[in-house]
Amino acid sequence: MSNYHQPVMLHECIEALQIQAEGTYVDVTFGGGGHSLKILEKLEGGRLIAFDQDEDAKHEAEKIKDRSFTFCQANFMYMKRYLKLNGVTAVNGILADLGISSHQIDSPERGFSTRFDGPLDMRMDKTISLTAAKVLNEYHEDQLHKIFGMYGELKNAKTAAKLVTQRRVTNPFQRTEDLKAALQPIAPRGKENKYFAQVFQALRIEVNEEMKALEDFLHQCGDVIAEGGRLVVMSYHSLEDRMVKNYINKGKVFGEVDKDFFGNELKPFKAINRKPIEASEEEVEHNKRARSAKLRVAEKI
Repeated sequence: MSNYHQPVMLHECIEALQIQAEGTYVDVTFGGGGHSLKILEKLEGGRLIAFDQDEDAKHEAEKIKDRSFTFCQANFMYMKRYLKLNGVTAVNGILADLGISSHQIDSPERGFSTRFDGPLDMRMDKTISLTAAKVLNEYHEDQLHKIFGMYGELKNAKTAAKLVTQRRVTNPFQRTEDLKAALQPIAPRGKENKYFAQVFQALRIEVNEEMKALEDFLHQCGDVIAEGGRLVVMSYHSLEDRMVKNYINKGKVFGEVDKDFFGNELKPFKAINRKPIEASEEEVEHNKRARSAKLRVAEKI
């Protein structure tokens, strides 16, 4: 399955979960199954429930015949609902490897990669109607400005939005190369690849409602992880990492921690690592995707 997706910080993730042989665990980002297979190796009488909304991931999951394994083809924002459907109310650990899989990036027809020409699709769940092309061709200039600035962290988000809305009047966006050609004049010299990657990231996050899904998922973790259980989350850009860090430290994605009448903090987790764990230089050398990965671990109080 390593051809499908090379899992980042595999050893660190599994170690952080502190797996008990008879425990119940959740892998909310199955992908190619790298993390799930390692978890299953450590279970004896335990159970693993995995989630992924991608049809290709479902085909990978079908290769696993272990009776301890259950696959749910769903977005992890519906985790609690699907766990309940499978008779699970409490778990001992949850693992989330956010972002996008190598397989999705390496499939030109999915439109995720800046390296290939492909349709401006970017849907992780192919049943939804919103695509990157629709966002570019139909969103108001103000909406595009917000998406590019907030999700792509572009310094010239306003200019990019204006250029897109001007270009689409005569040439509607259909393919990834159309978008790159349109934004080429305003891409920073020598940093074009990074710039396009930020633009693609912004569109992908919008199409798949990634920030809303992450917020919903995190708040459900407090409800389903048993006392002493672990939450292990790996993120790949500052927007995600900030949300994960805030949730662990404050019990909510945005805002300050709530306190009770006596001034005690009301939050479900305590951080195990104050600073995020990062991949070794050796791993980054073999897997470039590991360079931006930040791993945070928390324990249910």
